[in-house]
Amino acid sequence: MRAFLRQHNGRITTYVGFIIFAIIVLFPFYFIVISSVTPRYQIFQIPPRYFPETLTLENYPAMMNAIPFWQFYLNSLIFALGSTITSVLFSAMAGYALARLKFPGSNLVFLGLILSIALPQVALLVPIREIYNALHLNNTYFGLIVLMSSLVTPFTVWIMVSFVHQIPVEIEEAALIDGATIWQTILRIVLPTMRPAIATMLIINFIISWNELLYPLIFATRNDTKTLSVGLISLGREAMGTSRPWDLMSAMSVLTIVPVIVLVIFGQRAIVSGLTRGAVK
Repeated sequence: MRAFLRQHNGRITTYVGFIIFAIIVLFPFYFIVISSVTPRYQIFQIPPRYFPETLTLENYPAMMNAIPFWQFYLNSLIFALGSTITSVLFSAMAGYALARLKFPGSNLVFLGLILSIALPQVALLVPIREIYNALHLNNTYFGLIVLMSSLVTPFTVWIMVSFVHQIPVEIEEAALIDGATIWQTILRIVLPTMRPAIATMLIINFIISWNELLYPLIFATRNDTKTLSVGLISLGREAMGTSRPWDLMSAMSVLTIVPVIVLVIFGQRAIVSGLTRGAVK
């Protein structure tokens, strides 16, 4: 036994470290799931019980009766999908242009996009609020999608530019010599080659948009445009002077997390491929 432990000491230490890390990371999710099926009076028992005696699913219909949950769910879906598709579409075009077309000031444009990533959202809230009031874009899907797209586009452009730089320009030149137009070259050669980067950014941008709180909190104040993240705050306010309904909030959190988990499980290969693999082997 001692010889085995001495021989595999490094591997055992690594596995133990991963197990401890997984427990630390997954425990909050476990607590949220358990709280969502635990009666309220049992959640804060002293001493706390991490394996409750009574389980119930009544928290879920109670939560849906407290707020227009499905309306918030639809709003989040429209907001996240619209922002994701818009940002990736424009970023793919901008990334190709900045990587291939050397026009005056192209480096400054790219530098400005990169620097804008460091600009905090809070610093722009007041001017954006004034602009949106003037243009009547508050509480509109279009206004929210434009805001969220502008937030994730700089990083997406950066990824696209880096990916296009890995595509040998000789492939495009050969296609042009063979008689293909610039649009045929882009549609049949460049875009298929950029598929890993596009798939990766579609997943990442959707997750970022789905979890966004600040912009919907400020610019979506009506139930017909509130997202799930804002709805969670609204649910917490339903108590009005009593303790917060942690059982209902946990139930809503579980249903909010599920789409992200499913997306990551089925899209993990695309994420790893887009972030680690070159465009051309």
